[in-house]
Amino acid sequence: MSISVIIPVFNGTTTSRDCLQALANSSVPATECLVVDDGSTDSSAAIAQIMGATVFSTGGRFGPARARNLGARRATGDVLLFIDADVAIHADALGRIRDSFQSDPELDALIGSYDDAPSGSSLVSQFKNLLHAFVHHEGNHQASTFWCGCGAIRRSVYLEHGGLDETYRSASIEDIELGVRLKLAGRKLALDPAIQCKHLKIWTLWSMVRTDVVERGIPWTKLILRTRVFPNDLNLRWDQRCSAVLSGVFVVLAAAGISGVFVPNPSSTPCLGGAVAVFIAIGVLNRKFYSFLTRRKGWFFAARAIWLHLLYFLYSAFSVVIGTILFAIAPTRETASAACAPIPVSEEEGR
Repeated sequence: MSISVIIPVFNGTTTSRDCLQALANSSVPATECLVVDDGSTDSSAAIAQIMGATVFSTGGRFGPARARNLGARRATGDVLLFIDADVAIHADALGRIRDSFQSDPELDALIGSYDDAPSGSSLVSQFKNLLHAFVHHEGNHQASTFWCGCGAIRRSVYLEHGGLDETYRSASIEDIELGVRLKLAGRKLALDPAIQCKHLKIWTLWSMVRTDVVERGIPWTKLILRTRVFPNDLNLRWDQRCSAVLSGVFVVLAAAGISGVFVPNPSSTPCLGGAVAVFIAIGVLNRKFYSFLTRRKGWFFAARAIWLHLLYFLYSAFSVVIGTILFAIAPTRETASAACAPIPVSEEEGR
């Protein structure tokens, strides 16, 4: 079982060296490491060459979807392992991936998880990365999606299904969209949270909100409406949907109650009471996550993270509303779901 590692990079000097060093420290070596430079203006390509990777370029700034597709064409391994340039895989990850595919000939794709010790020290970075880790650790092992942050797929399957949709010109939901196509085609996808990597990205409040709304929430809503695939898994579990709705109710009730402090209103007290009740309900629905945060970072961190989580639910609900409106306006955008053909591979590009 040979494994080709494919890493797209754009201006990744702050993390790519650690990413490649972690790969070099793997207990099971990869067959090859292909770094695809997507128009970087820094020394990302030079660093990758120094670290021993095979480096080539997309020829411009086209997005990670095209970079990964180019890597898949050039790869020679039986399995493609996609990792982001800002993650560092654990030493046993490649071994676990190899064993999973060898032990299950019907397995088509496999995804891992972030670990519970992200490198970023800020509240936002810790919260964002720990939320992702928790969601994947609690997800169904029969996966409903694919993830290119740390995801492996048989090369033949990837090429047969046309790879990633290159109309996504930035890091968005191109991997989720591929996962939907794979599931609709009856392919077997799995999630193994024991396959782990450390996320090296440093988040700010603005980058978190913008990414989750513009690059995730809105396009994911449009994808769900177009494909009608709405799994009860990961971020889309029923308790997460309920929490998003309740967060909006909480804000409305809290605003109405607080307004009574400045403008006397007999309904302000009931509104505040209702806000407290809704807040408690959100806490009950997400008690496992808050317990997880408390165990990992302490009660003071968890108490502050709850408010970030509430914000997360609010802008997630906002994303659904905007995504639904945009889909209603233009529902016929052609994507790889309908148009992507198998990727041809020449002798020069692959085996």
